Amino acid sequence: MDHVIAPTNSPVVTSHEVTLVPNNSLLTETPEEGRQLAVKMARLIIKLTQPDEEKRKQLRDVYGNDAMMLIAVGQAVATEFATIAAANNYWRK
Repeated sequence: MDHVIAPTNSPVVTSHEVTLVPNNSLLTETPEEGRQLAVKMARLIIKLTQPDEEKRKQLRDVYGNDAMMLIAVGQAVATEFATIAAANNYWRK
C-alpha cells in the first residue's frame, strides 16, 4: 500500500513519485556532502507533504519571514544530518 500524505484538495503524490533517499543511500564521501544530502532530504519531505508547487511557492513568503519557522527548518535538516552522519560512522577512517 502506498503511503500518501496530501492536504485536502491537493494533487496526491505517492512515495513512489518522490524518491525520499536519493540514490537509495545515505553514504557520502565528506561531511559537506552529507550536509547537502540532509538539506535535499528535508526538501523532499516538504514536497511529499505539500505536492502543489504553486502552494509551496506561496508559502515561502510566510516561512521566510518567520524566525520560528526558519528555526524549525534548521531542526529538520539537523535531524536528517544526524542520521546521515551516523550512517557514515561520522566520516571516521
